[in-house]
Amino acid sequence: MPICTTLAIRAGRDTKTRNRVPLQAVDALIWLSRPTLRRPVIIASFEGWNDAADASSSATQFLAEAWHAELFAQIDPETFHDFTTVRPEIHLNDDDLYTIGWPTGDFTYAELPGLERDVVLLHGIEPQLRWRSYCEQVTTLADVIGAELIVTLGSLIADVPHTRPISMTGVASDKELAQTIGLQQSTYEGPTGIVGVLHEHCRAYGMRAASMWAAVPHYVAQNPSPRATLALVERCTRLLDVSVELTELELASAEYDRQVAEVVESDPDIAEYVRQLEQDESDDVEIDPAATLAAEAERFLRDHRRPNG
Repeated sequence: MPICTTLAIRAGRDTKTRNRVPLQAVDALIWLSRPTLRRPVIIASFEGWNDAADASSSATQFLAEAWHAELFAQIDPETFHDFTTVRPEIHLNDDDLYTIGWPTGDFTYAELPGLERDVVLLHGIEPQLRWRSYCEQVTTLADVIGAELIVTLGSLIADVPHTRPISMTGVASDKELAQTIGLQQSTYEGPTGIVGVLHEHCRAYGMRAASMWAAVPHYVAQNPSPRATLALVERCTRLLDVSVELTELELASAEYDRQVAEVVESDPDIAEYVRQLEQDESDDVEIDPAATLAAEAERFLRDHRRPNG
């Protein structure tokens, strides 16, 4: 869980004339430094409802580590989180003193190798309160640093077999951007999470935005999926036209495939279910809300859970 420090330089409002949605003023940005960034792109993900199999949050964390990203700003959680739902954590530091870790939204930045632009990575936990004001914090920071694009990542539970390539769907603020990313356009309507709200907020605000989602088979969604994480990372690097060392993630994906195959083969009911999914020759996968399929996934897993778990 991200750690909130006490060092804070509060953000001033930028003077750019975008279509800002009028909200009650909330100044929750904590600036730890003010880096000079070159045409930055923001990539954002959130743990929780939008993060099936931890795929999207793991993608931004992987990129942050690969690019040695440095923390420079945070969203103060006080206004946006119910701490009885997402509790702060207590830690012992090197001096054997207790510190509190708060569920902040962390902004890190890195230079992209070989490119004249930088990347900003936002990793947080889906807030419980005041989503529009939360999104306002993101676009305020985007204005201050001169961001050209905001990309949100998500992962969803879907009726897809693990034997197929990860299906990617999403939306973009314009057709050219959608073609650049190579997205299959989603036509989903229904409940959404902070990822969907942030994307729409950016569009209404006048900022270019894209949202990319990886589909995770619901019968293995209770485990982290490096395979879906790899798919999201590859789309991000394609969008930015930059390469990143993927060997570690590729090895983890291969091991994940091996373990899933063993589990499926050991259970005739699951194996038959996967064969039925494979018979569906359609490549179209709709973005269904995680909540819609969660009950069915839980029922399936409960019916097929072995005594040893």
